[in-house]
Amino acid sequence: MRVKTPVAYKWRKVVELRHLKHGMNFAHGGTGVFDTLVSDPNMTAQINSFQWLINDSVYTPRDLQSSVALVTVAGNDYSFYIYRNGSAEGWQPFITSVVNQLYVNLKRIHDLGVKKIAVTALEPLGCLPRSTAVTSFRQCNGTQNSFVGLHNLLLQQAVAKLNNENKDAPFLILDLYDSFMTVFKNKGNQPGSIKFENPLKPCCVGTSAEYSCGSVDENGAKMYSICEDPQSAFFWDNVHPTQQGWEAVNSALEATFHQLVY
Repeated sequence: MRVKTPVAYKWRKVVELRHLKHGMNFAHGGTGVFDTLVSDPNMTAQINSFQWLINDSVYTPRDLQSSVALVTVAGNDYSFYIYRNGSAEGWQPFITSVVNQLYVNLKRIHDLGVKKIAVTALEPLGCLPRSTAVTSFRQCNGTQNSFVGLHNLLLQQAVAKLNNENKDAPFLILDLYDSFMTVFKNKGNQPGSIKFENPLKPCCVGTSAEYSCGSVDENGAKMYSICEDPQSAFFWDNVHPTQQGWEAVNSALEATFHQLVY
């Protein structure tokens, strides 16, 4: 998209004013639509920060009209639901509540003046290494992916409703689910596409089940190992793709990116 990296919100008062025109990143790792395991601001609080900048004229209506907002949901709300022992019967209403609040958040960003808004569908969480480890990184967890399917279906309905309510139809879904699956199923038949021998296997893993990527023991000794060629791996650790992995996903999303730019 040829867009420079936006400034992190916490650095807004440190960088020169001209850098703020490249946009701003309000995201915090581990956060979600609602509160999660981390204490950082949830999505509603992040949008509050955005509104404060508008109120302070850091961004003008003219800036917003020519801007694109990217709203990402990585599944941290659902990890927190599992952590607090949410019931199996509660999954569907909880997913519905997450998407309903996401609808409210997307509408609010549009009402603040942003003309184009992209929101990510959930990636196949059942294919993350933390879920595929039990099959030696060979098979995705179908149950988890069925919950993801419900989230993405409800998201499609919410975005369709938003576009019906706004004649300029500015809302667009970046389908990470299909993009991840396209990469996983790639047999190397498409010229220029990136193929991974075992895309579900991470590069960085703990030496045993009690350790993870980056763990050290009480003496500071490394309790993890890294693959010989990180560029050959789609996943870096139990949940995060490598740079090469994201490049492959972005290639699968290229047609959608053009819709945002033009």
